[in-house]
Amino acid sequence: MIRRLFTTLVLLSVLAGGALGYYAWRPMPLPETPFAFDLKQGSSLKGIARNLQEAGLLQQDWAFVILVRLLGQSAEIKAGSYELSQPVSPLELARIITQGEVSLRQVSVIEGWTFRQMRAALNANPDITHDTLNLTDAEILQRIGAPESHPEGLFFPDTYNFAAGSSDLTIFRRAYQAMQQRLQTAWEAREPGLPLETPYQALILASIVEKETGTPSDRPMIAGVFVNRLRKGMLLQTDPTVIYGLGEQFDGNLRKRDLLTDNPYNTYTRPGLTPTPIALPGVAAMQAALHPAQTDALYFVARGDGSSYFSSSLAEHNQAVNQYQK
Repeated sequence: MIRRLFTTLVLLSVLAGGALGYYAWRPMPLPETPFAFDLKQGSSLKGIARNLQEAGLLQQDWAFVILVRLLGQSAEIKAGSYELSQPVSPLELARIITQGEVSLRQVSVIEGWTFRQMRAALNANPDITHDTLNLTDAEILQRIGAPESHPEGLFFPDTYNFAAGSSDLTIFRRAYQAMQQRLQTAWEAREPGLPLETPYQALILASIVEKETGTPSDRPMIAGVFVNRLRKGMLLQTDPTVIYGLGEQFDGNLRKRDLLTDNPYNTYTRPGLTPTPIALPGVAAMQAALHPAQTDALYFVARGDGSSYFSSSLAEHNQAVNQYQK
C-alpha cells in the first residue's frame, strides 16, 4: 500500500514537472502585434499575472506565478513599459520582465533649437515623466549638477532613447553631459590662433553659426567671416542674435528699430560675442567654429536659395545685397 502510494506520488510529480516544462517552453500567441504592456512600480507577481491574463497573453495566471516563484525571481521583476513583437514562452516572458528589457521610446532634440523649444518638446512627450514642469531653467541646471547659470546651448541636439516613464531630468542630464563631452573633444582639436579663449566662447560662436547657416556647406565660410570680424574688432552684426534677444517679443518681422535698440544680444550695437549661446549647436557647427575656412571674407548675404554669397569688401557686399535682396 505504501509502495503504491509512493509510486503514485512519484508519477504525479513527473507528470506535473512535465506539464510545467511543457507550459514553460511553449510559445504563447500574442493578443495583438506588437503587444505592449506596463508594469507599475510595486506591483505584485499575482497582480501582474492577472493583468496579463485579462489582456489575453496568459491563459492561466496561476501557472505563470508558480513558474516565476520556482525560478526564484518573484522579487526581481522590473517596472517599465514592455513590447513584444513575436510570440514568447512563459519562461522567456519571465526573463524579459526580470531583466528589465523594456521597450524604448525616442525624443529628438533638433540642431538650432533654443532651450525653450527643447523644454516644450519634452513637456509635450506623453511617455516622459515631467519632473521639471514647475522648475525654472536655473533649477533644472541645479538638479542635473550643471554649474552654469544659463541653459542655452548646453544640451546636445540628438535623438535620445528612453524607457517610458523616464524623468525628463534624466534626458536633460544625458544631453548636458553629451554636449560637455563633444565640446571638450572639439576644443582640444581646435585650430591654433582662434580669437576664442574658452570652450564656452566656442559654443557661443557655434550657436551663431548654426542659426546663420542655410546650406550645410556654407558653415565653415560663415564661421570664417565671424572669426575675421572678431580678429578685427568689427561688430558681428548677425540678425539671429537680435532675434534671440527679443525673445517672445519677436513676431517674425525683424525691423530696423530692433537692430538699433541696444540689448546684451544685439551684435549691431555691442562688439564681440553674445553673453551666452543663442541656440543648441550640432557637431558640424562646432567643427566649423573651431576649424573655420581660411578666407578674407568679412560679409555674406543670403542668395534666397539657402546659400550665401561671401564678400571681402563692403562695396562688393553692397552689390551682392542689391542683387540678391533688392
